[in-house]
Amino acid sequence: MFLGGVDAESITKRAIEVHGYELVDFQVGSGQQRLLRVFIDKPAGITVEDCATVSHQLTRVYAVEGVDYDRLEVSSPGLDRPLKRIEDFMRFTGAQASVSMRLPIEGRKRFTGTILGADEQGRVRLDCEAGELVFDLSEMDKARLKPDI
Repeated sequence: MFLGGVDAESITKRAIEVHGYELVDFQVGSGQQRLLRVFIDKPAGITVEDCATVSHQLTRVYAVEGVDYDRLEVSSPGLDRPLKRIEDFMRFTGAQASVSMRLPIEGRKRFTGTILGADEQGRVRLDCEAGELVFDLSEMDKARLKPDI
């Protein structure tokens, strides 16, 4: 995502990974104000202090790198965090997830089940009500963890 002629998402990723955080999602809000939303995570979970630390760090980095924005929000991805990369599915093997496909598989686009695993070739295995579903990450539209509430 380019802002002010620079790749703000790549800059953000590099700046936070150095400090042990993972960039889960990066969003640019629409409208007159250029709102940046940065969702971070780490294995032990995210605290309010982590969000404040990353926010301060990004404010300084964006000033140096020339990222043009009006407002910055840094937060945890929440219990229903998005799953976007193959590493996300590997990390959350055994967890419940909701998956939406780009095109229907056997007449359905939405599936909910347990993540059975993923491989380096980009294939994900999901145990759902219809049985085991195997799909390429590129066929997926969206996926989110389904929290146990």
